[in-house]
Amino acid sequence: MLRGIKRTALHILKGAGVFRLVRDSEWRRKQLLILCYHGVSLEDEHLWRPALYMEPRVLEQRLKVLKDEGYVVLPLGEALHCLENDDLPRASVAITFDDGTYDFYTQAYPLLKSYGFPVTVYQTTYYSDYPKPVFSLICSYMLWKRRGNVLDTGQELGLITLDLRTAASRFLVERQLVQNARRDKLNGKQTNEIAARLAKLLDIDYDELVAKRILQIMNSQEIAHLAAEGVNFELHTHRHRTPNDEALFRKEIEDNRKRLQQMTGSVAVHFCYPSGVYEEQFLTWLGEEGVLSATTCDMGLASSRSNKLRLPRVVDVSRRTPIEFESWLSGLGDLLALRRKARQKYIPAED
Repeated sequence: MLRGIKRTALHILKGAGVFRLVRDSEWRRKQLLILCYHGVSLEDEHLWRPALYMEPRVLEQRLKVLKDEGYVVLPLGEALHCLENDDLPRASVAITFDDGTYDFYTQAYPLLKSYGFPVTVYQTTYYSDYPKPVFSLICSYMLWKRRGNVLDTGQELGLITLDLRTAASRFLVERQLVQNARRDKLNGKQTNEIAARLAKLLDIDYDELVAKRILQIMNSQEIAHLAAEGVNFELHTHRHRTPNDEALFRKEIEDNRKRLQQMTGSVAVHFCYPSGVYEEQFLTWLGEEGVLSATTCDMGLASSRSNKLRLPRVVDVSRRTPIEFESWLSGLGDLLALRRKARQKYIPAED
Protein backbone atom coordinates (compact mmCIF):
# COMPACT_ATOMS: atom_id res chain seq x y z
CA MET A 1 0.00 0.00 0.00
CA LEU A 2 2.76 2.43 0.95
CA ARG A 3 4.58 1.67 -2.28
CA GLY A 4 1.40 2.36 -4.24
CA ILE A 5 1.06 5.72 -2.52
CA LYS A 6 4.68 6.51 -3.32
CA ARG A 7 4.17 5.69 -7.00
CA THR A 8 1.12 7.93 -7.16
CA ALA A 9 3.09 10.73 -5.54
CA LEU A 10 5.91 10.26 -8.06
CA HIS A 11 3.48 10.52 -10.96
CA ILE A 12 2.11 13.75 -9.51
CA LEU A 13 5.61 15.15 -9.04
CA LYS A 14 6.60 14.23 -12.58
CA GLY A 15 3.45 15.82 -13.95
CA ALA A 16 4.24 18.98 -12.03
CA GLY A 17 7.70 19.14 -13.63
CA VAL A 18 9.64 18.31 -10.45
CA PHE A 19 11.57 15.45 -12.10
CA ARG A 20 12.86 17.80 -14.79
CA LEU A 21 13.70 20.54 -12.29
CA VAL A 22 15.80 18.15 -10.20
CA ARG A 23 17.43 16.57 -13.25
CA ASP A 24 18.49 19.95 -14.63
CA SER A 25 19.60 21.34 -11.27
CA GLU A 26 23.17 22.23 -10.35
CA TRP A 27 22.90 19.69 -7.51
CA ARG A 28 22.19 16.83 -9.95
CA ARG A 29 25.04 17.96 -12.20
CA LYS A 30 27.40 17.27 -9.33
CA GLN A 31 26.00 13.75 -8.80
CA LEU A 32 26.87 10.62 -10.77
CA LEU A 33 24.27 7.88 -11.06
CA ILE A 34 26.02 4.51 -11.37
CA LEU A 35 23.45 1.93 -12.50
CA CYS A 36 24.02 -1.68 -11.50
CA TYR A 37 22.66 -4.71 -13.35
CA HIS A 38 23.33 -8.41 -13.03
CA GLY A 39 21.69 -10.88 -15.40
CA VAL A 40 19.38 -10.58 -18.40
CA SER A 41 17.26 -13.69 -18.85
CA LEU A 42 17.93 -16.27 -21.49
CA GLU A 43 14.70 -18.02 -20.47
CA ASP A 44 12.94 -17.76 -17.10
CA GLU A 45 15.72 -16.61 -14.78
CA HIS A 46 13.82 -13.40 -13.99
CA LEU A 47 11.06 -15.53 -12.47
CA TRP A 48 13.59 -17.46 -10.40
CA ARG A 49 15.39 -14.40 -9.01
CA PRO A 50 13.70 -11.15 -10.05
CA ALA A 51 16.11 -9.17 -7.88
CA LEU A 52 19.02 -10.59 -9.88
CA TYR A 53 17.67 -11.14 -13.40
CA MET A 54 15.74 -8.89 -15.76
CA GLU A 55 13.88 -9.61 -18.98
CA PRO A 56 15.52 -8.18 -22.12
CA ARG A 57 12.41 -6.09 -22.88
CA VAL A 58 12.68 -4.37 -19.47
CA LEU A 59 16.34 -3.56 -19.99
CA GLU A 60 15.52 -2.12 -23.40
CA GLN A 61 12.81 0.06 -21.82
CA ARG A 62 15.40 1.41 -19.38
CA LEU A 63 17.86 2.20 -22.17
CA LYS A 64 15.16 3.90 -24.21
CA VAL A 65 14.34 6.22 -21.29
CA LEU A 66 18.01 7.13 -20.96
CA LYS A 67 18.19 7.99 -24.66
CA ASP A 68 14.81 9.72 -24.99
CA GLU A 69 15.26 11.88 -21.88
CA GLY A 70 18.74 13.02 -22.85
CA TYR A 71 20.81 11.49 -20.07
CA VAL A 72 24.56 11.49 -20.70
CA VAL A 73 25.91 7.94 -20.40
CA LEU A 74 29.66 8.00 -19.78
CA PRO A 75 32.31 5.29 -19.49
CA LEU A 76 32.88 4.58 -15.79
CA GLY A 77 36.50 5.74 -15.67
CA GLU A 78 35.71 8.99 -17.49
CA ALA A 79 32.68 9.61 -15.29
CA LEU A 80 34.69 9.16 -12.09
CA HIS A 81 37.43 11.47 -13.40
CA CYS A 82 34.83 14.14 -14.20
CA LEU A 83 33.21 13.65 -10.79
CA GLU A 84 36.51 14.21 -9.02
CA ASN A 85 37.21 17.33 -11.06
CA ASP A 86 33.69 18.80 -10.78
CA ASP A 87 33.34 18.54 -14.53
CA LEU A 88 30.39 16.18 -14.97
CA PRO A 89 27.99 16.85 -17.83
CA ARG A 90 24.37 17.47 -16.91
CA ALA A 91 22.46 14.35 -15.80
CA SER A 92 25.41 11.95 -15.99
CA VAL A 93 25.00 8.16 -15.76
CA ALA A 94 27.41 5.20 -15.87
CA ILE A 95 26.18 1.66 -16.57
CA THR A 96 27.74 -1.37 -14.86
CA PHE A 97 27.04 -5.09 -14.96
CA ASP A 98 28.24 -7.46 -12.25
CA ASP A 99 29.66 -10.97 -12.73
CA GLY A 100 29.90 -11.14 -16.54
CA THR A 101 27.50 -13.98 -17.26
CA TYR A 102 26.98 -15.39 -20.73
CA ASP A 103 23.60 -13.69 -21.01
CA PHE A 104 25.41 -10.33 -21.01
CA TYR A 105 27.10 -11.41 -24.23
CA THR A 106 23.90 -12.46 -26.01
CA GLN A 107 21.18 -10.35 -24.37
CA ALA A 108 22.53 -7.19 -22.77
CA TYR A 109 25.44 -6.14 -24.96
CA PRO A 110 23.53 -6.12 -28.28
CA LEU A 111 20.97 -3.76 -26.70
CA LEU A 112 23.64 -1.49 -25.24
CA LYS A 113 25.45 -1.42 -28.57
CA SER A 114 22.28 -0.50 -30.45
CA TYR A 115 21.85 2.54 -28.18
CA GLY A 116 25.53 3.44 -28.37
CA PHE A 117 26.00 3.26 -24.58
CA PRO A 118 29.37 2.47 -23.00
CA VAL A 119 29.35 -0.17 -20.26
CA THR A 120 31.61 -1.59 -17.57
CA VAL A 121 31.49 -5.28 -16.69
CA TYR A 122 32.85 -6.29 -13.30
CA GLN A 123 34.08 -9.71 -14.37
CA THR A 124 34.71 -12.68 -12.12
CA THR A 125 37.16 -14.99 -13.88
CA TYR A 126 37.34 -18.50 -12.37
CA TYR A 127 34.46 -19.86 -14.45
CA SER A 128 35.65 -18.07 -17.59
CA ASP A 129 38.08 -20.97 -18.01
CA TYR A 130 35.53 -23.60 -17.02
CA PRO A 131 32.47 -23.86 -19.32
CA LYS A 132 29.98 -25.05 -16.75
CA PRO A 133 27.26 -23.29 -14.70
CA VAL A 134 28.18 -21.57 -11.44
CA PHE A 135 27.58 -24.28 -8.85
CA SER A 136 25.56 -22.45 -6.20
CA LEU A 137 23.41 -20.67 -8.78
CA ILE A 138 22.59 -23.72 -10.88
CA CYS A 139 21.66 -25.71 -7.77
CA SER A 140 19.33 -22.93 -6.66
CA TYR A 141 17.83 -22.63 -10.15
CA MET A 142 17.18 -26.37 -10.50
CA LEU A 143 15.63 -26.59 -7.03
CA TRP A 144 13.33 -23.71 -8.01
CA LYS A 145 12.41 -25.59 -11.17
CA ARG A 146 10.95 -28.33 -8.97
CA ARG A 147 9.44 -25.96 -6.41
CA GLY A 148 6.46 -27.19 -4.39
CA ASN A 149 7.71 -30.77 -4.05
CA VAL A 150 9.16 -32.79 -1.19
CA LEU A 151 11.46 -35.49 -2.55
CA ASP A 152 12.83 -38.35 -0.48
CA THR A 153 15.85 -38.85 -2.73
CA GLY A 154 18.62 -36.67 -1.35
CA GLN A 155 20.56 -39.18 0.73
CA GLU A 156 23.28 -39.78 -1.86
CA LEU A 157 24.07 -36.06 -1.78
CA GLY A 158 24.19 -35.94 2.01
CA LEU A 159 20.66 -34.54 2.33
CA ILE A 160 17.88 -36.11 4.37
CA THR A 161 15.09 -34.76 2.18
CA LEU A 162 14.68 -32.31 -0.66
CA ASP A 163 12.03 -29.96 0.73
CA LEU A 164 11.31 -27.61 -2.15
CA ARG A 165 8.04 -26.12 -0.97
CA THR A 166 9.27 -22.62 -0.13
CA ALA A 167 12.10 -20.26 -1.07
CA ALA A 168 13.49 -20.62 2.46
CA SER A 169 13.45 -24.42 2.43
CA ARG A 170 15.08 -24.50 -1.02
CA PHE A 171 17.77 -22.15 0.21
CA LEU A 172 18.55 -24.51 3.09
CA VAL A 173 19.09 -27.32 0.58
CA GLU A 174 21.28 -25.12 -1.61
CA ARG A 175 23.30 -23.95 1.38
CA GLN A 176 23.88 -27.53 2.54
CA LEU A 177 25.13 -28.52 -0.91
CA VAL A 178 27.52 -25.55 -1.02
CA GLN A 179 28.75 -26.14 2.54
CA ASN A 180 29.37 -29.81 1.81
CA ALA A 181 31.37 -28.88 -1.28
CA ARG A 182 33.48 -26.41 0.70
CA ARG A 183 33.99 -28.89 3.52
CA ASP A 184 35.20 -31.51 1.07
CA LYS A 185 37.28 -28.91 -0.84
CA LEU A 186 35.75 -29.89 -4.16
CA ASN A 187 37.06 -28.31 -7.34
CA GLY A 188 34.97 -27.04 -10.25
CA LYS A 189 34.84 -30.42 -11.98
CA GLN A 190 33.70 -32.16 -8.81
CA THR A 191 31.01 -29.60 -7.97
CA ASN A 192 29.73 -29.87 -11.53
CA GLU A 193 29.36 -33.62 -10.99
CA ILE A 194 27.32 -32.88 -7.85
CA ALA A 195 25.10 -30.50 -9.86
CA ALA A 196 24.60 -33.19 -12.51
CA ARG A 197 23.61 -35.73 -9.86
CA LEU A 198 21.18 -33.24 -8.34
CA ALA A 199 19.65 -32.67 -11.76
CA LYS A 200 19.13 -36.40 -12.16
CA LEU A 201 17.37 -36.61 -8.78
CA LEU A 202 15.16 -33.70 -9.86
CA ASP A 203 14.48 -35.24 -13.30
CA ILE A 204 16.06 -32.27 -15.09
CA ASP A 205 18.10 -32.56 -18.27
CA TYR A 206 21.40 -31.14 -17.07
CA ASP A 207 23.14 -31.45 -20.43
CA GLU A 208 20.44 -29.24 -21.95
CA LEU A 209 20.97 -26.56 -19.31
CA VAL A 210 24.71 -26.64 -19.92
CA ALA A 211 24.22 -26.43 -23.69
CA LYS A 212 22.01 -23.34 -23.27
CA ARG A 213 24.76 -21.65 -21.20
CA ILE A 214 22.27 -20.74 -18.46
CA LEU A 215 24.07 -19.32 -15.39
CA GLN A 216 27.47 -19.60 -17.02
CA ILE A 217 30.22 -16.98 -17.07
CA MET A 218 31.47 -15.62 -20.39
CA ASN A 219 34.47 -17.54 -21.65
CA SER A 220 37.83 -16.01 -22.53
CA GLN A 221 37.04 -15.72 -26.24
CA GLU A 222 33.78 -13.88 -25.56
CA ILE A 223 35.46 -11.51 -23.10
CA ALA A 224 38.27 -10.80 -25.55
CA HIS A 225 35.72 -10.15 -28.31
CA LEU A 226 33.74 -7.66 -26.23
CA ALA A 227 36.91 -5.94 -25.01
CA ALA A 228 37.89 -5.42 -28.65
CA GLU A 229 34.42 -3.94 -29.19
CA GLY A 230 35.07 -1.39 -26.45
CA VAL A 231 33.47 -3.00 -23.39
CA ASN A 232 35.37 -2.07 -20.23
CA PHE A 233 36.18 -5.06 -17.99
CA GLU A 234 37.06 -4.45 -14.36
CA LEU A 235 37.76 -6.38 -11.14
CA HIS A 236 35.20 -8.52 -9.31
CA THR A 237 37.59 -11.08 -7.71
CA HIS A 238 38.63 -14.36 -9.29
CA ARG A 239 36.20 -16.60 -7.40
CA HIS A 240 33.50 -14.06 -6.49
CA ARG A 241 34.52 -13.91 -2.86
CA THR A 242 36.19 -11.50 -0.45
CA PRO A 243 38.07 -13.39 2.29
CA ASN A 244 38.74 -11.57 5.54
CA ASP A 245 42.32 -12.87 5.43
CA GLU A 246 44.46 -10.17 3.80
CA ALA A 247 46.70 -12.53 1.84
CA LEU A 248 43.73 -14.45 0.44
CA PHE A 249 41.85 -11.24 -0.35
CA ARG A 250 44.78 -9.76 -2.24
CA LYS A 251 45.32 -13.02 -4.10
CA GLU A 252 41.70 -12.79 -5.34
CA ILE A 253 42.49 -9.34 -6.76
CA GLU A 254 45.82 -10.38 -8.23
CA ASP A 255 44.44 -13.52 -9.89
CA ASN A 256 41.43 -11.62 -11.22
CA ARG A 257 43.56 -8.79 -12.61
CA LYS A 258 46.10 -11.15 -14.20
CA ARG A 259 43.42 -13.18 -15.94
CA LEU A 260 41.58 -10.08 -17.17
CA GLN A 261 44.78 -8.61 -18.57
CA GLN A 262 45.46 -11.84 -20.45
CA MET A 263 41.99 -11.69 -22.01
CA THR A 264 41.59 -7.97 -22.63
CA GLY A 265 45.11 -6.57 -22.86
CA SER A 266 44.23 -3.90 -20.28
CA VAL A 267 45.08 -3.50 -16.60
CA ALA A 268 41.93 -3.37 -14.46
CA VAL A 269 41.96 -0.61 -11.82
CA HIS A 270 38.29 -0.40 -10.77
CA PHE A 271 36.57 -2.92 -8.49
CA CYS A 272 33.13 -4.04 -7.39
CA TYR A 273 32.48 -5.86 -4.10
CA PRO A 274 30.91 -9.28 -4.80
CA SER A 275 27.35 -9.38 -3.44
CA GLY A 276 27.91 -5.81 -2.24
CA VAL A 277 29.62 -7.07 0.93
CA TYR A 278 32.54 -5.04 2.22
CA GLU A 279 34.51 -4.43 5.39
CA GLU A 280 36.57 -1.37 6.28
CA GLN A 281 39.87 -3.24 6.04
CA PHE A 282 39.12 -4.06 2.40
CA LEU A 283 39.51 -0.40 1.47
CA THR A 284 43.12 -0.34 2.67
CA TRP A 285 43.96 -3.59 0.87
CA LEU A 286 42.38 -2.37 -2.36
CA GLY A 287 44.32 0.87 -2.20
CA GLU A 288 47.56 -1.05 -1.77
CA GLU A 289 46.64 -3.12 -4.84
CA GLY A 290 46.36 0.04 -6.94
CA VAL A 291 42.57 0.02 -7.16
CA LEU A 292 41.22 3.50 -7.97
CA SER A 293 37.54 2.97 -7.24
CA ALA A 294 35.24 0.36 -5.71
CA THR A 295 31.47 0.20 -6.04
CA THR A 296 28.98 -1.21 -3.56
CA CYS A 297 25.30 -2.11 -3.70
CA ASP A 298 24.46 0.73 -1.29
CA MET A 299 21.69 2.75 -2.94
CA GLY A 300 22.50 6.31 -3.85
CA LEU A 301 24.18 8.75 -6.21
CA ALA A 302 27.91 9.36 -6.01
CA SER A 303 29.32 12.82 -5.38
CA SER A 304 32.79 14.32 -4.97
CA ARG A 305 32.38 13.69 -1.23
CA SER A 306 31.86 9.95 -1.72
CA ASN A 307 34.65 7.63 -0.65
CA LYS A 308 36.09 6.40 -3.98
CA LEU A 309 36.47 2.89 -2.54
CA ARG A 310 32.89 2.80 -1.26
CA LEU A 311 30.83 4.27 -4.07
CA PRO A 312 27.05 3.88 -4.04
CA ARG A 313 25.08 2.59 -7.01
CA VAL A 314 21.44 2.13 -7.91
CA VAL A 315 20.78 -1.59 -8.29
CA ASP A 316 18.05 -1.76 -10.92
CA VAL A 317 15.69 -4.73 -10.59
CA SER A 318 12.67 -6.11 -12.41
CA ARG A 319 10.22 -4.92 -9.77
CA ARG A 320 11.19 -1.28 -10.10
CA THR A 321 8.45 0.46 -12.06
CA PRO A 322 9.25 2.92 -14.86
CA ILE A 323 8.26 5.89 -12.70
CA GLU A 324 10.54 4.71 -9.88
CA PHE A 325 13.38 4.21 -12.33
CA GLU A 326 12.90 7.70 -13.74
CA SER A 327 12.88 9.17 -10.23
CA TRP A 328 16.36 7.75 -9.66
CA LEU A 329 17.59 9.00 -13.02
CA SER A 330 16.46 12.51 -12.21
CA GLY A 331 17.98 12.38 -8.72
CA LEU A 332 14.67 12.75 -6.90
CA GLY A 333 14.81 9.10 -5.86
CA ASP A 334 18.07 9.79 -4.10
CA LEU A 335 16.64 12.81 -2.28
CA LEU A 336 13.64 10.79 -1.07
CA ALA A 337 15.50 7.58 -0.18
CA LEU A 338 16.11 6.17 3.27
CA ARG A 339 19.83 5.46 3.65
CA ARG A 340 20.94 1.96 4.50
CA LYS A 341 23.97 -0.17 3.83
CA ALA A 342 23.26 -3.10 1.54
CA ARG A 343 24.57 -6.25 3.22
CA GLN A 344 22.27 -8.95 1.89
CA LYS A 345 24.10 -11.92 0.43
CA TYR A 346 21.11 -14.03 -0.51
CA ILE A 347 18.10 -12.98 -2.57
CA PRO A 348 15.37 -15.64 -2.43
CA ALA A 349 13.45 -16.71 -5.48
CA GLU A 350 9.76 -16.14 -5.87
CA ASP A 351 7.30 -18.89 -4.97
